[in-house]
Amino acid sequence: MYNVKELDNFRKTAYLVFEWSRSLTAAKKFVFALGMASVMGLSAQVKVPLPWTPVPITMQTFFVLLAGVLLGRRWGGVSQIIYVGIGMLGVGWFAGSSIFGPTGGYLIGFIIAAFFLGYVIDTYVHRRNFVSILLLMLFATFFLIYIPGLIQVGFYFYLIKGSFPGLMPLLIMGFLPFIPGAIIKVVLAAAVATAIIPKNIDSSNLS
Repeated sequence: MYNVKELDNFRKTAYLVFEWSRSLTAAKKFVFALGMASVMGLSAQVKVPLPWTPVPITMQTFFVLLAGVLLGRRWGGVSQIIYVGIGMLGVGWFAGSSIFGPTGGYLIGFIIAAFFLGYVIDTYVHRRNFVSILLLMLFATFFLIYIPGLIQVGFYFYLIKGSFPGLMPLLIMGFLPFIPGAIIKVVLAAAVATAIIPKNIDSSNLS
């Protein structure tokens, strides 16, 4: 354990904010979840379309990864449910057309990834280091987000053309072009998460 009094001011402030965020009432946590959903909606508007795929490049993955870390085991995922739910009500803040369109699987993956990361970060304190968080975020991105995304892209083209695309065309449309950007976003999110979440710190030493 570290003594919080021995930490520099930044880390002590980060720890206090982290502890405060976990002690809020459900109503206040809902407000923060709504705020994160709004950030997701804004980040979806900054997108780079690619001519060979209906899946655009956005910054959404970065904020999804941080949602679980910042809001915790339940509310990170809730923020993504709110984002998807409001989009389904007609607010045009999805990067794609709708949850039933070609990008809908990625939206489902956002929810799963945020719940997963929030649970691990809150439950397993020994995972709160850069390497562990980086590996967790890589898993969340390439398995929990991209696999549901690819599945729906495949079904979308099945509905449109009557047959599933081959594996390589599917990967070209929904995965391969996004790997470099996804890795950059994961590294950035892991660095931010490592900087703001406490490690093995005895909260009784706070002053």
